Amino acid sequence: MKTCILQNGRLSPAFETVLATEFDLCPLWQEPDPSAFLAQHGEKYVGLVTSGPVGASAALISALPSLQIICSRGVGHEKIDVKAAQSRGILVSNTPGVLTDCVADLAFGALLSVGRGICAADRFVRRGDWQHQRFSLTVRVSGKKLGIVGMGGVGRAIARRAAGFDMEVRYNSRRMVPEVTHDFEASLTKLAHWADFLVVSAPGGPDTRHLISAEVLAALGGKGFLVNVSRGTLVDEQVLVQALATGMISGAALDVFEDEPCVPEALLAMENVVLLPHIASGTKETFQAMEALVLENLRSFFSIGRLLTPIF
Repeated sequence: MKTCILQNGRLSPAFETVLATEFDLCPLWQEPDPSAFLAQHGEKYVGLVTSGPVGASAALISALPSLQIICSRGVGHEKIDVKAAQSRGILVSNTPGVLTDCVADLAFGALLSVGRGICAADRFVRRGDWQHQRFSLTVRVSGKKLGIVGMGGVGRAIARRAAGFDMEVRYNSRRMVPEVTHDFEASLTKLAHWADFLVVSAPGGPDTRHLISAEVLAALGGKGFLVNVSRGTLVDEQVLVQALATGMISGAALDVFEDEPCVPEALLAMENVVLLPHIASGTKETFQAMEALVLENLRSFFSIGRLLTPIF
């Protein structure tokens, strides 16, 4: 008999086919009354497959009394109730590493776009404004100061890309990273004051909520640009909107928001903001690699009882 796996939220059609071939897979999202279904059938599922944006609530975990493993496509796990899983000895895995380069690529693309006004210039041409006036001057990116918030794999990949633009790099993180040669700045406010571009690549969760505060944005100042490719909760969004509206900072490029997919109305009309629909890891190659790692975690657990990439 195949192992019973519950699927919480959509994955790619090809991956869903693979999962259904290897396991007795139930797509919970297809059930008209998930709560009633779980009350009747929840005890038979020993594995749960989900994704970072969907996660697994304490209520869902509680409805699966036989659950042994949660495998999530994505790095972020703040939407998985890890404490509820830990209390029952349920193992949890994510898919780190495989999305690093694509997230770093997007971060640097967003940085270039907001600094050089690429998206705004595209709108300028499409509106026909070029027929009547010249586009406003922007700022040079090469040789500028780049502050990175969070020096994990993504932060290091962003720093490598910055080298190609002759940028000076400093970083802030929970602790100094011994293998990183860039200067460590223990004060996030001081890093923001120093930087021309401040890129956020730290993990989400309650410990980092509103890490980018009014104080940090004030320190970044009128010369500075904010780029966020981590989680929307790291930035105090209301404060950011005000900072952009008043010219406290020069601009922002945002791939993530506090209440996705809702974006503050005020941001939509701002020309100095690049708005992206949470696509940093959204490439065909990265999604294939993430889903392959989910599958390998499942295979490893059910064959030898260990995960390849455990969260804990």
